Amino acid sequence: MENRTYHHGNLREALIDAGVALARTGGPSAVVLRAVSREAGVSHNAAYRHFADHQDLLAAVAVRCMEQLGQLMVRRTAEVAEDDPVPRAWARLAAIGRAYVDFARTEHGWFRTAFSGATAHGAKHALTDPEAGRTDPYTLLAARLDELVQVGELPPDRRPGAEYAAWSAVHGLSALLVDGPLRDLPAEEAGFAVDTVLAAVARGL
Repeated sequence: MENRTYHHGNLREALIDAGVALARTGGPSAVVLRAVSREAGVSHNAAYRHFADHQDLLAAVAVRCMEQLGQLMVRRTAEVAEDDPVPRAWARLAAIGRAYVDFARTEHGWFRTAFSGATAHGAKHALTDPEAGRTDPYTLLAARLDELVQVGELPPDRRPGAEYAAWSAVHGLSALLVDGPLRDLPAEEAGFAVDTVLAAVARGL
């Protein structure tokens, strides 16, 4: 079946797709070679021709999950309709911040997998693959901060390292809302928390 169904290297992509599907509902713990092979409809040994071990497979799936986050950030950025450059720059920064939190809260499995510790490979992948770089969350955040500098809202001398503060704040809130003590907040209160953190990030910048 493997020979009839997969040609020209498609098996690796099929295995990654299967891993992404499993990660969506089960998180990183669901991404195991045996389960992925079964999902793709191939033998367990077939997977070892494309991935050295479980961590190798998980790293590839984590990259895809991170790309899913980046794609949502890109879509939300494109939805900003503001024409004035200054409000637009702030709105686009806020849009990717909200996309980040929304992704974490609606796609728990992908969020946990993206940040499972297997993404060191993902960072290297984003640097060497132009397509991946376009949806890399860090790159997208950097672009929004650069835009604030361009419109005169962020002093150039305060630009270096601003990604760390902004990302840490939004990721920290996301983790608290998904797996931490804020996970049971009512929707209205969770929305207030997001507004508060994004406002604090903007004031800090």
